[in-house]
Amino acid sequence: MEILKTILYMLFALNAIFLVGIVLMQEGKGGGLGNAFGGAGGEAFGHGVGSINRFTAYVAGSLMVIALALALILKSEMAQ
Repeated sequence: MEILKTILYMLFALNAIFLVGIVLMQEGKGGGLGNAFGGAGGEAFGHGVGSINRFTAYVAGSLMVIALALALILKSEMAQ
């Protein structure tokens, strides 16, 4: 169980850092940091600008699933 918990913690941290990077690359109403990298935020992953929002939602969803899995594991350990 410790190995699974360690893997989930590592995935959670990497996913959170990745999500921050994706959000910073998105072009907001005023341009934001999306233009700081040459405006290639949407095309960096081979997606159009419209689908980077969907990709962000998938990454955020996986972050929530990992967080719930960690919470369930920690709750079961506390019950024992």
